[in-house]
Amino acid sequence: MPGAPVGRYSRAMNTPEAPPPTGFLAQLGPGLITGAADDDPSGIGTHSQVGAQFGYGLAWTFVFSFPLMVVIQEVAAQIGRVTGGGIARNLRRHYPRPALWTVVMLLLIANVVNLGADLGAMGAALALLVGGNSGLYTLLFGVVCVVLEVALNYARYAAVLKWTTLSLFSYVAVVAVAGVPWGRALTALVVPEIQFNAAYATAVVAILGTTISPYLFFWQAGQEIEEQHRHHAKPLCITPKDAGPELKRIRIDTLVGMAFSSIISLAIVFATAATLNAHGITDITTSAQAAEALRPIAGSFAFALFALGIIGTGLLAVPVLAGSAAYAVTEMVGVAGSLEAKPMRARLFYATIAVTTLLGASLNFIGIDPAKALYWAAVVNGVLAAPTMAAMMLIVRNPRAMGRLTLPRNATILGWAATAVMAVATAVFFASL
Repeated sequence: MPGAPVGRYSRAMNTPEAPPPTGFLAQLGPGLITGAADDDPSGIGTHSQVGAQFGYGLAWTFVFSFPLMVVIQEVAAQIGRVTGGGIARNLRRHYPRPALWTVVMLLLIANVVNLGADLGAMGAALALLVGGNSGLYTLLFGVVCVVLEVALNYARYAAVLKWTTLSLFSYVAVVAVAGVPWGRALTALVVPEIQFNAAYATAVVAILGTTISPYLFFWQAGQEIEEQHRHHAKPLCITPKDAGPELKRIRIDTLVGMAFSSIISLAIVFATAATLNAHGITDITTSAQAAEALRPIAGSFAFALFALGIIGTGLLAVPVLAGSAAYAVTEMVGVAGSLEAKPMRARLFYATIAVTTLLGASLNFIGIDPAKALYWAAVVNGVLAAPTMAAMMLIVRNPRAMGRLTLPRNATILGWAATAVMAVATAVFFASL
């Protein structure tokens, strides 16, 4: 039917709308999973390097970036829930096609490289724990992630992802045994230790790039659409009377998810600052290297927790990276795609998940340095983040897309401020090359 959201796979088209979840834990979903996926093995490597190189000196950046993360992820979620379509679909409907193709192609490149880095880190972490061939483990993790994402229905898969977020608490446990000087660490949250050099500027940009990542925008918008279909609801632009409780749910979910992400990121920085930096180890390029460096300093228990955390968060982040690519590709070409669909009814969607995941895994077998891969993924994400955020801000203020539920003025100001910060960060990044 004209105007129907692309990709709707409701198996009960005549089923009355299910009431939205009311309990606090029941309201957590897309935002929580997105926030947890933000601390992927690539991000763990970045935050480990920040803690090892600068100690507690960059802790303030996580406080600074928190409201920026919240507002832009809330914008992404509102686009999905209000319009019934993801970011790529709204770009396709309302803006020039070259902008759509450019955004999606850059997203695919960045996601494949990130997938390779994350899967490689997971394989290396498992090899550190049990021995064996890290390359084989990398491939096996890729296959397992594809099978789970294809085989499980959406409701069960969403529950698996939500429980996987618990693996990130391993980094809280590492902090508990790392001997953090809490007075100094907490002071660093509000009193910046500014350094005027290229390494410091690049580290700030790297933190922003790992906390505000384009793939998270596409994933959270897509997940809001999945939740809408699961509850047999209509887009809020069609039923604005339902907007109040739904937008409140999105806000709570996003706040909790981004707070969780920031706390875990800080835990990694604090743990590596208290151990590696305090013992003069300042050069860490991968998350697995950070785990190995912890063993002689913080003990086998901290090492094992850190390594297990890499695997756990990788199992969460890899499907998010592949899923966000699948949402973008299917919306770009205007065909249906959903985790709720059977594989034979959404061939392009699931093929994109499989191809991007296995392509990422294959990068580890062709001699690509994982540290350099992460570097170039950061370059692509830097190119992509600010333009994508600008496009999202245009969509969320567009009455043709959002109906009467365009973003309020105060949130709009904060959203454009976040976009400006990412644009400046990108410029600084390229100036430091």
